[in-house]
Amino acid sequence: MASIGFMGASGLMGHGMAKNLLAKGHALSFTVHRNRERVADLVAAGAKEAATPAALAASCEIVFLCVTGSPEVEAAIHGAEGLLAGAKGKTGLVVIDCSTSEPDSTTTLRADCAGAGVLLVDAPLARTPVEAELGKLNVMVGADDATYSRIEPVLRCFAENVFHVGGPGAGHIVKLLNNFIAQAICTATAEAFAVGARAGVDPKKLVEVVSAGGVNSGLFQAMAKTLVGDMAGIKFELDNARKDIRYYTHLAEGLGVPTVVGEAVHQSLVLASALGHGKKFVPSLVEAQEQLTGAKIVAR
Repeated sequence: MASIGFMGASGLMGHGMAKNLLAKGHALSFTVHRNRERVADLVAAGAKEAATPAALAASCEIVFLCVTGSPEVEAAIHGAEGLLAGAKGKTGLVVIDCSTSEPDSTTTLRADCAGAGVLLVDAPLARTPVEAELGKLNVMVGADDATYSRIEPVLRCFAENVFHVGGPGAGHIVKLLNNFIAQAICTATAEAFAVGARAGVDPKKLVEVVSAGGVNSGLFQAMAKTLVGDMAGIKFELDNARKDIRYYTHLAEGLGVPTVVGEAVHQSLVLASALGHGKKFVPSLVEAQEQLTGAKIVAR
């Protein structure tokens, strides 16, 4: 069993991951800045609180990061009391970034970590907090074969499917591609509901048709729940989705690849956030469409 550190254990995804690492017998330490009540059960199960990321690095073999995005990852690694500060004079520390991070930032941080004798691995997540609690997440790992073999058993403590998607950096790239496709479905669904409602068609009839054909998907069905007033079918903050698609469009821009659909999806999320829905879940894209079009979609 490994001694594991965790940053983000009070988050929607991180809590379930930390809980399952503990349940599988690993010693767990964590940092927490707020939502202390969210980690009370972890403490009761034997987890220990560390004062700083540096303290985690000094005492653990593996440190997981499950935070919002690249700025938070950069602060965790490079801060005055960050992971690299705690790793001085130590060899073999592995930092696993499960956040949705920007590939260029990850590349820079990986080199910085290597210079300090620390291995940074990108291993972002898919699925929802429900699967996190059940230990059934999907994980996309970017690593060489030896590193993947070393960390795979630990990842399987909280993941049903662990995908080795390529070398270092590939995990974060595949994650952004995955999230782009997901948000394209969500934004297209919200727009279709608005156009249909304005044209005099009951969007529930569209749901019946889509549900019986190849266009159907779990995300479409989650968005369809808005028609009966359920705005929590996808428990993912809209502002986080906006951030992820911004990272995706940055990736494409850096490659010189046109991303016409990506920019449209990004701006749909930006607009919904500007209309006041950023701290809500992604299905509130439908509420934004109501404001824009005057359509009546959500059951109230």
